[in-house]
Amino acid sequence: MKFLKMFLLVISSLAGLISCKKNSENTGGTTVNCNDVPNKTFSAHVNPIIQSRCAIAGCHAAGSPNIPLTNYAQVYSARTAIRSAVISGSMPKNGTLSAAEKNSIICWIDSGAPNN
Repeated sequence: MKFLKMFLLVISSLAGLISCKKNSENTGGTTVNCNDVPNKTFSAHVNPIIQSRCAIAGCHAAGSPNIPLTNYAQVYSARTAIRSAVISGSMPKNGTLSAAEKNSIICWIDSGAPNN
């Protein structure tokens, strides 16, 4: 009986930690807390980063061998891969994103990646 209580306590603690992960996440030394980041928009915040750091750099431009990221539909379709690459720091290949740029992208995706 004591073992069962301890097991349930551990499981409930883990569930609580997992539920908080969506709003606060460590991204290679930078903590992203989307509760502290005002709503980010695709047109004003995310697209300029994608275009200047990913598409124009050639890696994700139209006609490149990689997934093109030149418009909302393409970015939206790749949002899961983009989020993973930003968190891991594996993208962009030619440089790094600032903490603010990471926050903008991750929090926009976590808010449903709206076309705004």
